Parts: sequence; C-alpha cells; structure tokens
Amino acid sequence: MTQAKIGIIGGSGLYKMDALKDVKEVHVETPFGSPSDALILGTLDETRVAFLARHGRNHTLLPSELPFRANIYAMKQLGVEYLISASAVGSLQEEAKPLDMVVPDQFIDRTKNRVSTFFGEGIVAHIAFGEPICQNLAGVLGDAIASLNLPEVTLHRGGTYVCMEGPAFSTKAESHLYRSWGAKIIGMTNLPEAKLAREAEIAYATLALVTDYDCWHPDHDSVTVEMVIGNLQRNAVNAQKVIQETVRRLSENLPPSDAHSALKYAILTQLDKAPTQTKEKLGLLLQKYL
Repeated sequence: MTQAKIGIIGGSGLYKMDALKDVKEVHVETPFGSPSDALILGTLDETRVAFLARHGRNHTLLPSELPFRANIYAMKQLGVEYLISASAVGSLQEEAKPLDMVVPDQFIDRTKNRVSTFFGEGIVAHIAFGEPICQNLAGVLGDAIASLNLPEVTLHRGGTYVCMEGPAFSTKAESHLYRSWGAKIIGMTNLPEAKLAREAEIAYATLALVTDYDCWHPDHDSVTVEMVIGNLQRNAVNAQKVIQETVRRLSENLPPSDAHSALKYAILTQLDKAPTQTKEKLGLLLQKYL
C-alpha cells in the first residue's frame, strides 16, 4: 500500500485541490471498521499526502456519528506521522473574527458519546495529554499561515478549543460559560481525533477556520446561512493555500515530536499476559513495544 507521512483531515475542498497530482482513492479497512470515506492519496509539490473527508465527501455524518478510531487507524496504516486537522469553528472571543485562523494549543471536552481510545479489552494505556497538540507541528503550521499574508485573515497562535457534542449549537448560557473559562473557539470534532492520534503516536495539530461568532455575540442573530456558507467557501480556499505551504515546509524538515513515542510509558498491562486477540487488533500500535 502506498505510504504518506503527512495526513490531512478536512472537507472536500482540500482533496480537490488543483495542486494535488497523481490522485488515487484508497479504500482502507481497519480493526475498528471503515473510515468516513475512501482516503485520497496524492502528491503536493512532490510530497505524498493522504486526505480524508471527515464527514464523508457529501457531508453525511453527524459529528457524533464519525468513526474516529477508524479514521485515525487508517491514517496510521498509510504510514502517516504528521496529521493536520482542518476544521470550521465558531469564535468565543471578539478578536477571533470570521475568516481568521486559529492554531489552538488546548482543548476542553464537552462531548458525551465519543469513544476516544483504542485501548480496553484487556490492554490498559494512559497517554500523557497535558499538551494535546504537537507544538512543533503547530509551529510549522502557524509559520506557514503567517508567511502567506492572506487578506482578511488574522493568525491566532494558541487558544483553547471547546469540543462540544452537537449537533445543536450552544445555548447562550453555555456560550457565556465557555467565554468565562477563557476559551477562544468552539467545534464538534477535534478532541477525539487528538486523543486517538496521540495513542497512535501521530503528531497532531488543528487548523481552525473561524466561520462566525458563537451565539454569545450581540450580532449573532443577524448571521444568515448564506453568510456562513460564504465564509466556509472562502476559508476552504485559504485552507488549501495553508495546507500546500505547510506540506512544502514539512517536506524540507520534518520536526521531532514527543507524540512519536507517546506509548513508551503509557501501557500499564504486561503485554506478554494480554489477550492475544487484543494484541492482534492493536498490532499496528503495539508492534514496537511487543
């Protein structure tokens, strides 16, 4: 199977990039079922990359329905070591305006129904997650955004992403609560991805694309669907440029990442006494520790 060290999870605007050459669809099966869609392998400036449409190419999966484990495991099967998650978010702070880009460094978990670990069934592991984003990868991503000088886009390095269950958006009371916590943006998908990527020893960073202000904002009620869709489309165009520049920079220098050895001290179970079936299921994650 063709390998790619760099993976991108996002929407269809990314894997339909004009700059993407030698495009091939790959259908991957994992021990955790099928991913959201076929993975798209292609070449950006001579660098092989893997793309996945998070919600399916026709946006048919709710955030709560996403096969998070299959998505991350499939990336691991393709050899991905660096994963960029491009995601639409709402803003919780005035300074993060629509069309801005945020590279968050923290998460708050407000999900309720998400399986966000590969472990269990006889093997226990507890990853360190105090720093949930790979700072080196986030640095490359932030530098790529800064270098492009995109019109109407302000870069925000750092900030907390609230990951909520959805699919309904927040109440005003919740929105004000998250603001009181100092959170900057809100979305529905990235925290399970980040946890699973860490367990899979993949460096992970979020490219958060602000579409509108969350409902705390006094102008929120005047936001129309057309405005949001317009911002989504403009964000997708900007995200393509950022992804291409980030991949170019990574192709010149892949940064070290603590994520690449995240399981070294995380597995509490003696693997020689663990169930054979579970070891086989998690073989890709455990192979260097067996």
